[in-house]
Amino acid sequence: MKKENYDLAIELRRELHQHPELSNEETWTKNRLIDFLKTHTKNIQIVDKGNWFYAKYYAGENQKSIAFRADFDALPMDEVIDLPWASKQPGKAHKCGHDGHSATLAAFALEVDQNGANQNIFFLFQHAEETGDGAAECVELVKEHQIDEIYAYHNMSGFPFKSIGIKNDTMLCASRGMSIYFEGKPAHASQPEVGINPSLAIANIVRGIPDFTAKENNKGLVLCTIVQIDVGEKAFGIAASKGVIRMTIRALYENELDILQANLEQVAKREAEKHGLAVEFAYNDVFPETANDKKQADNIRQVAENQQLEIVELEEAFRGSEDFGHYTKLTKGAYCIIGNGEDYPDVHTSEYDFRDELIETGVKLFKGIISLPK
Repeated sequence: MKKENYDLAIELRRELHQHPELSNEETWTKNRLIDFLKTHTKNIQIVDKGNWFYAKYYAGENQKSIAFRADFDALPMDEVIDLPWASKQPGKAHKCGHDGHSATLAAFALEVDQNGANQNIFFLFQHAEETGDGAAECVELVKEHQIDEIYAYHNMSGFPFKSIGIKNDTMLCASRGMSIYFEGKPAHASQPEVGINPSLAIANIVRGIPDFTAKENNKGLVLCTIVQIDVGEKAFGIAASKGVIRMTIRALYENELDILQANLEQVAKREAEKHGLAVEFAYNDVFPETANDKKQADNIRQVAENQQLEIVELEEAFRGSEDFGHYTKLTKGAYCIIGNGEDYPDVHTSEYDFRDELIETGVKLFKGIISLPK
């Protein structure tokens, strides 16, 4: 990687870090990335899609098309560590490293622009990864341009610095936020029998969760984490009539997540009918499973080996989720991790900041992939 490109990428990364924007609000971030590419490239075409954009290096109509994706949204967290490039936005910070992912992809675009390529390269800059909204929109790129392969990486602590973590099949679990709303009938606290209280219905849902998630009842990992239960009001003279239970449901395999959701809906409807309650369901932060195709995962392994980077074969999928799986439903692809260091602060924690050195590792990885024999 050219030193001038590396230096530009570090400067860009730190500038992005100073101006974090939350999912679906990334106007400044998107425009800054577009300006950067327009300023520093000559052979790259940029296509603005509103919330997101992509850049394209065109090698020829009959050439293979490969996409590389970076996310650019931040988290609703305060910057509490003393950094020269600290966030200027209270309550917002790049504590997941998406600033670094975007700087890596931008630097890779500079290298391709200057050195050329014998394939069509698409640089996909995606919004709203943290909420799961972004990739569901950006799959338009895969469909429109018939992308043959797609790749991405995420920085990850707990792994040797600059190591490459990879796994065939599921890399990250599928998950979604599930809310179940009940509405009954209010009553005076002295006459609960004349009202309809949702408390027992919610309690019975909670009681059913261990059976739904038991290892013996599922092929892979299945989890149901209660994040909130809210019933009634702080009014001791009124029996509760409304309630909600919110859960994050998660599974190694998306079909088993669908089964868990169906089971929870079924018991909720049964309880609603039994007690005379109205029931509604809502879903947020919907993520598919992120699964790697073996051939594309092997490409990452081959490049890591060629560059003498340590390869970590992951024995289990990460429990966390990523919306990259929307792309691999439509085309072949692979997602890997690049290690921050075994003792480096975890992403999504106050002490975390992206390590600039990983930009060069990511660019080398991406360049290696496009240099492999077709």
